[in-house]
Amino acid sequence: MAYGYIVVQVDVKDAEKFEDYRKLVPATIAKHGGEYLVRGGKFEKLEGQEPLGRMVMLRFPSYAQAKAWYESDDYAGPKAMRHAASSANAILVEGVE
Repeated sequence: MAYGYIVVQVDVKDAEKFEDYRKLVPATIAKHGGEYLVRGGKFEKLEGQEPLGRMVMLRFPSYAQAKAWYESDDYAGPKAMRHAASSANAILVEGVE
């Protein structure tokens, strides 16, 4: 079975609220079998439009598990906090087997 990946570009508008979000979300990811592959860190544009200010990449055991986490009650509260503190581009991608 192929992994499921969630890739997010985040432009933080309210650092204090976003920090509250960052404290809550790791437990929800772990509960759904996911892990961070990228969380912040250095990056540079190689092609296309300018990326937003922060990059995150998560890996889950499957596409379905990644989607289930994103849509879960566990993540609903933190996700609302993120929406209030930032704008983002998020995509769900199925890995290769």
